[in-house]
Amino acid sequence: MKSLPNTQPNARKFPLVDYHYHASILNSSSAPCLQTSKSLRDITRDYFDAEANREFLCEAAVFTALIGMAILPIATGVSAVLHLLNVLPLF
Repeated sequence: MKSLPNTQPNARKFPLVDYHYHASILNSSSAPCLQTSKSLRDITRDYFDAEANREFLCEAAVFTALIGMAILPIATGVSAVLHLLNVLPLF
């Protein structure tokens, strides 16, 4: 459906904007307070203490899968070459 052209010459083209709008503030929270870190070094140390092991395990699993996928065609190719050498008569 097409929009109808504006037939009123003094009609607004944009909606009204409330410039004095303030978002409500959440006073009560059920979340426990977090301990604040003192420096950027403490923040990064806390992050890497928690995330380094998980990231390492994930990256090791992906690396192992990639190596496995790369070794499979190589082993199949070596097997095919050995089969070909067994079938061909030797000189």
